[in-house]
Amino acid sequence: MTGSDDLSAMRDAVPEDCDAARTIAYRRSLRAARLRRGAARRRRRRMLRSRRSILFATAGVLFASAGAIAQQAAGPDGGLSADTIAAAQRALGVDPDGVVGPRTRAATKRFQRKNGLTADGVLGPQTLKELGVDPDDDAQERAASAGDATLERIAACESGGDPTAVSADGQYHGKYQFSLQTWKEMGGDGDPSQASESEQDRIAAKLLRQSGTTPWPNCA
Repeated sequence: MTGSDDLSAMRDAVPEDCDAARTIAYRRSLRAARLRRGAARRRRRRMLRSRRSILFATAGVLFASAGAIAQQAAGPDGGLSADTIAAAQRALGVDPDGVVGPRTRAATKRFQRKNGLTADGVLGPQTLKELGVDPDDDAQERAASAGDATLERIAACESGGDPTAVSADGQYHGKYQFSLQTWKEMGGDGDPSQASESEQDRIAAKLLRQSGTTPWPNCA
């Protein structure tokens, strides 16, 4: 082969070598791009998992808070009144503030362990019984107190609270302005306005329990 032939062969080979080099560079670039995209996808997945974990944790906290708020709305320890809780606290030797807090729970657990009860810190029926606290008595006291307030309002409206009052037409008598028929039906004797105030209160409370405020439509 002559020198001219060698030069021609070299010229013909250069483009092929360049094409091969470009192909290799392209493949390397493509592989690097794929690796970068794969790494980016993995980072996104990790971020999404992290965000989901945060969302679940936040939802758990919110759920627990909502439960606590609902429990408070229904009343502490299953709807016990502040008076019942205070009575239990007095029996436990805790400041009777009527609120079940950490100190009350701790004292309740100590009492429960000492008395062979489940030490959950909750003022349940068995724990209250061992403490000598009856929530039913408390409920009755609250009902009686509410009834007393209602009767006081009715008496003030009907007679100004005067046990000897008699209406201008003579039909209604006493502190609660009973008709004679109603007074007798409820177990009263004689004229209501001549009865003791405590007897009028007793009959009025009985009537309130039986009929509500219906007998006093203008003062309910």
